[in-house]
Amino acid sequence: MIPEIRQKFNSEFSEENYYKYIREIWKWTNGNEDFRICETPLFIDRLLTKKLLEAVESITTYLQSEKFYTKSRSAVPQDFYVPNEESHPLFLQIDFAITKNKDDEYEPKLIELQGFPSLYAFQCELDIMNRKYFRIPEGFGSYFNQLDNNTYIDYFKHAVIKNHNPENVILLEIEPDKQKTRIDFYITEHLLGIKPVCITEVIKKGKKLFYRSESKLIEIDRIYNRVIFDELIKKKLHFNFDFRNELDIEWAGHPNWFFKISKHTLPQITGSFAPKAFYLDEIDHYPNDLENYVLKPLYSFAGSGVIVDLNKEILDHISDRKNYILQEKVEYAPLIKTPDGYSFAEIRMMLLWIDKPVLVNNLLRTSKGKMMGVDFNKGKTWVGSNIVYHQ
Repeated sequence: MIPEIRQKFNSEFSEENYYKYIREIWKWTNGNEDFRICETPLFIDRLLTKKLLEAVESITTYLQSEKFYTKSRSAVPQDFYVPNEESHPLFLQIDFAITKNKDDEYEPKLIELQGFPSLYAFQCELDIMNRKYFRIPEGFGSYFNQLDNNTYIDYFKHAVIKNHNPENVILLEIEPDKQKTRIDFYITEHLLGIKPVCITEVIKKGKKLFYRSESKLIEIDRIYNRVIFDELIKKKLHFNFDFRNELDIEWAGHPNWFFKISKHTLPQITGSFAPKAFYLDEIDHYPNDLENYVLKPLYSFAGSGVIVDLNKEILDHISDRKNYILQEKVEYAPLIKTPDGYSFAEIRMMLLWIDKPVLVNNLLRTSKGKMMGVDFNKGKTWVGSNIVYHQ
């Protein structure tokens, strides 16, 4: 969106260089491309960065309030409540669409909140690859709060491992080698020294959990949790412990925060950056302009279950109304000039919350379709995931 930088990047772009870039990135998965990496990062100016930072500050201030803590108590379904919850999440993602206001200025609009990990390790590697294969202008970076590549890794490592031996910390996932985000798991293992372990491979003895490594049984002290409960239910896997048990382990990312900071939080957020949102079961009358709203299930991931084209009949047929919200539609601005039209952009601001919420990195998602995601961008180029560079 900085015209001279965009023009220079596009003029220097070559398919051959992009192919080499992609090939080196996916060496982690033996060449298997699990999701699309966009041909370009996004370069944004100081004004839009300032607006993003102000929105993040407003949201994190609210998330530290007594009002939020009170409202969040009802967010965790009773069947999924995990004991020994910490007082705040360790990981926080805040997703913004980039839009234009009535004065034709770019501004962020809140799309999603997640008290759950994201691609912390992969984004670090992607920055290295971007700088190797593309010319990233001097004075532009993806890290915040005076972090650089090395201090970012150290901070991430401290968040995940704390003071434990890496051997006694695991990345817990459902069939990690089959996940689209497995590249992040492999890079996490490389950077932090912790193994991705399938939930079915965890062994319970009393209150303690173990995993096997080269036939040796190793006690688990801390879990970097990447398990999403709705996926666990759908796959109907048998595993040897219950999240609801009193276990002698620490959570790096307590599971309750997946529910507590989620779509459940969206109706509580106010500000110029926040679209109107309502709990469906608290609405007496539907908005007159339903075509300007989307329906979102409270407990879903990666956009599943979202209904974009709404009418009264669809809403009337929703039986479990307490599990849905209505959110005002956001019109993404054509932002990134590409050889075949403009791409829309969504920016994920990535935080770590050890003592307080600290913004550390970001992630870019681009689209030319009706929504973000693979299904809406099949056959399109200059779309997918990358990084935002801030001036």
